[in-house]
Amino acid sequence: MAGLPRCAVLDDYQGVALSTADWSPLADSVDVRAVRRYLPDEDAVVAEIADCEIVVIMRERTPFPDSLFARLPRLRLLITSGMRNASVDLAAAARHGVTVCGTPSNSEPPAELTWALLLGLARHVLPEGGALRGGGPWQSTLGADLHGRRLGVVGLGKIGTRVARVGRAFGMDVTAWSQNLTAERAAAADAELAGSLDELLSRSDFVSLHVQLSDRTRGIIGEAELRRMRPTAYLVNTSRSGLVDQEALVRALREGWIAGAGADVFDEEPLPATHPLRTAPNFLGLPHLGYVTRRNYEGYFRGAVEDIAAYLAGEPVRVL
Repeated sequence: MAGLPRCAVLDDYQGVALSTADWSPLADSVDVRAVRRYLPDEDAVVAEIADCEIVVIMRERTPFPDSLFARLPRLRLLITSGMRNASVDLAAAARHGVTVCGTPSNSEPPAELTWALLLGLARHVLPEGGALRGGGPWQSTLGADLHGRRLGVVGLGKIGTRVARVGRAFGMDVTAWSQNLTAERAAAADAELAGSLDELLSRSDFVSLHVQLSDRTRGIIGEAELRRMRPTAYLVNTSRSGLVDQEALVRALREGWIAGAGADVFDEEPLPATHPLRTAPNFLGLPHLGYVTRRNYEGYFRGAVEDIAAYLAGEPVRVL
């Protein structure tokens, strides 16, 4: 609509951004459009949204570094789903006069997806299901038990705590570790505190990562750590890909250092068609679905509408 500030909703892969929330309160004040296609580089992003005063992004699908802010002089409001987005340079946004706001988010969906990966690996769901659909052999694997086995949880925040408690419900022994975790905090999540990351890795049958990515945690699982795991153990990462050395993980899978791995996060997304993880043995990968549920999306886009309305009223909310 002519004369109204323009808003682009990026990363709408499923085409649901405008249907999972009521955008009608903005109908007379903002010209909103959704973009479904993946924008592969900064030039493509600029070409798509150079005319926009407001942009809504989904998690970390489209990075916003200083160089991109510098090329978007009309941009004044950037909204990200959730209250944290490591791919947005907040200092650069401030320098360029851009307000960055977040939205509500739920911790249950990524915890649930963690168990989808873990159970899928333990019971060989992908190869067995593929064989059934394709007319292959009827039963060709032995599943790994959960009951009585040890789950190692690296990081006991909201998501890690949920994962730990589900492990207990399966009858698993649960061990947890992070750099600042105390025995009291671990006990509150029905977990035993490991003395070190090495101890957790060497004792666990399943390891699940739930720490934030930072300078202290980047590459926390590398070749040495993967070799400390049992050859019958599984690694699951639904947190951030930078926690795991991807080259070392491919070697670990190809050479049998561990029994298998599952991941929902990758160094480059979408994952390139030629990426070696796509063909690594005993690897179960998903295209970053941890937060992709209807309830989460409804909260994200309802929050985005609220953020835009507050910004237009001169009183921004949920400012990051």
